Amino acid sequence: MAATHSTHSISTRAATEADLEAMTSIYRHHVLHGTGTFEIEPPDLPEMRRRLQLVRTRGLPWLVVERDGAVAGYAYANWFREREAYRWTLEDSVYIDERQRGLGLGSALMEHLLDACEAAGARQLLAVIGDSANKGSVALHQRYGFAHCGVMPAVGWKFGRWLDVVLMQKALGAGAGAAPSGVAQA
Repeated sequence: MAATHSTHSISTRAATEADLEAMTSIYRHHVLHGTGTFEIEPPDLPEMRRRLQLVRTRGLPWLVVERDGAVAGYAYANWFREREAYRWTLEDSVYIDERQRGLGLGSALMEHLLDACEAAGARQLLAVIGDSANKGSVALHQRYGFAHCGVMPAVGWKFGRWLDVVLMQKALGAGAGAAPSGVAQA
């Protein structure tokens, strides 16, 4: 009997408003059933639209990964904090459709997200990972060179238990080796 191989088309691109329904559905599952996000109530479509527009207005990446033409996950980077001195430090978020985890979709997103963050001028990318038991997210970030910075124990309460936050960090471009472009050294 001849072996059969299933091939699937995987592509990554910038998110559009046409992707909002799929992204909202994916995130809804993570909010209601997962500990990777500390949100308790899933945001509705208008709120997800507001978030997408905010990230895009800041010139930052919000990407989707498609598998066989359907949105199967998304990732974006936003400012780590609002204060001015943080403007070269971003925080990433990666969410995959629960039925399609383990297929390399997170890696497809991460490869493009890192490039897009560097192109946007970021020098540091942080992963603020909900729940120290979130092995998939920790492993994904380790594969892409993120260093473990620490754990904030018991800072979130969800599903009747305390949750840790794992902090990971990756330098982009020159990292801390030089001042950002266009910034006076004085």
